Amino acid sequence: MTAQDRSHDAARLRVEELRSEIAVANHRYYVLDDPQLSDGAWDALMRELRDLEAAFPDLVTPDSPTQRVGDAPLTEFSPVTHREPMLSLANAFSADELRKWYQRACRLAEADALELVCELKIDGLAIALVYENGRLAQGATRGNGTIGEEITQNLRTVRSVPLSVNAAGSVPRFEARGECYMTWSGFERLNEQRATAEERLFANPRNAAAGSLRQLDPGITASRPLHTFMYQVGWVEGAEAAATHWERLEWLARLGFRTNPNIRLVPDIESAIAFTEEWDSKRQQLDYPIDGIVFKVNAIEAQQQLGFVGKDPRWAIAFKYPSAEETTRLNGIGVNVGRTGTLNPFAILEPVQIGGVTVGLATLHNEEAILRKDIRVGDMVIVHRAGEVIPQVVGPVVSLRTGAEVPWHMPAECPVCGTPVVKPEGEAMTYCPNRLCPGQAFRLLTHFVSRSAMDIEGIGEALAQA
Repeated sequence: MTAQDRSHDAARLRVEELRSEIAVANHRYYVLDDPQLSDGAWDALMRELRDLEAAFPDLVTPDSPTQRVGDAPLTEFSPVTHREPMLSLANAFSADELRKWYQRACRLAEADALELVCELKIDGLAIALVYENGRLAQGATRGNGTIGEEITQNLRTVRSVPLSVNAAGSVPRFEARGECYMTWSGFERLNEQRATAEERLFANPRNAAAGSLRQLDPGITASRPLHTFMYQVGWVEGAEAAATHWERLEWLARLGFRTNPNIRLVPDIESAIAFTEEWDSKRQQLDYPIDGIVFKVNAIEAQQQLGFVGKDPRWAIAFKYPSAEETTRLNGIGVNVGRTGTLNPFAILEPVQIGGVTVGLATLHNEEAILRKDIRVGDMVIVHRAGEVIPQVVGPVVSLRTGAEVPWHMPAECPVCGTPVVKPEGEAMTYCPNRLCPGQAFRLLTHFVSRSAMDIEGIGEALAQA
């Protein structure tokens, strides 16, 4: 063996070690949310791997972590015919509708009761990942359920999508299905960046995720904060799949896919209904959008027996929560004065029902946020309300503008006392410097007597104003 051969063999072994270490680090960071490697250490491993692959190009493989970004931009997306259709789900909007669906499923399956798997319904873009001999071979969108678009290059850039899994020997080919989504925090950061760059803002996290995945340039997709949850095994070839949906989810998790930690196996429909009630209050604590709960019959044999009606499987249903987001007209922008003198703009809206509550006012944070999002009086705007959180204006629907919309700026004087306002350099907030301003005194008093402060009963806003 020549010295060159020995050098090549040593490089191959080191490349394999590095890929394994990086794969473990990525899994802990992007799938388990439990990072155990510093950013600097991760960067060092990637740098060493890139250097070795540059020195020995024949060692580069499609599943190398260095290949998550780097493919040439596409000119168009190719169609993909799904081997098994990715069908839509029927919707239920009440506990009674869920009970009727369950009773019908039990009758058709000739069962007294059916176990159900409860899953949070992530509001993103449905995807299908095909693995051949343990390597990611194809990634596609749901499309119309029968034909989707191939977006393999883009899905390779999503960190929670495994480029390879340890299933080559036992399962030659299989498909994993799931949802690609964007967190609320990631969505807000992305829109801030786009506003700074004077680019059109995304309306909501779902649109942002869909738009990010359907980029012809994978480098753009790689720059977006995308995540995945896998929720189903589409099909398996060359091996026997598990007999229950719950076991299949566990199998996906063992392979390294990211599955939602909040799924639950329940014995009957009443337990499932309790799950919807539990998450109706808890869902606002999540950093990712959900619009309901999906229920699936656990036994695959029962699923096959139940079959489909039209385009909907009889063995699954989606319970939908009332929408937390609506579009309405921004009629004006008001300003109130905070207890520390801050001038706080708020939206005066055409009243709209959001999640069963009539919303007429919403927060706009500060002048910089309004200008960054290019919100104008007269705009049709998207308003988001999450539980008891104060409604907020996400942004304008630019495509609905007529030209009559008016840009807004902070007034030069305090709207309560008329004192010229000040905006310290480097700060986002504008202030009324008059410490005797009645607006500040009112807010200071209401805060002082509030439950979170002195908790003095009998003094509300009306009495404080007087």
